[in-house]
Amino acid sequence: MKKISLIHSPVLPAVDYAYASHVPSGMDFYFMAGACPLDQKGTVPEGISYEEQARLCVENLKAALQECGAELKDLAYTRVLVASSDQADSVAAWQAIREEFGSHDTPSTLSGVTVLGYSGQLVEIEAVAALPQNAK
Repeated sequence: MKKISLIHSPVLPAVDYAYASHVPSGMDFYFMAGACPLDQKGTVPEGISYEEQARLCVENLKAALQECGAELKDLAYTRVLVASSDQADSVAAWQAIREEFGSHDTPSTLSGVTVLGYSGQLVEIEAVAALPQNAK
């Protein structure tokens, strides 16, 4: 079965994510909508931290991936958006997401932004998954 390969570099600094991923030919790509920290009512729960929003984003991402027949291990790339100008907030969200991803250290970009789409939203995860053709 074809699988995504995560590429780590022996010449670049050791970091908690892969520097690149390789998706072999014959795989289908799934471009996921930004996973937001929405509850079942479609709203961002009030008063939850960056870490809690990040975990909720991952849970919602897992549910969307499942609809495609995929899991976190099928992610080839992510972008984490954090609505804050404070690096500590971005790092807190990142660490919560990395814990949820476990050993699958998908290449990712972490970006601070001024605002996100939902009222009270602090975190969003964009993702690209790849599955063998006809896997679903």
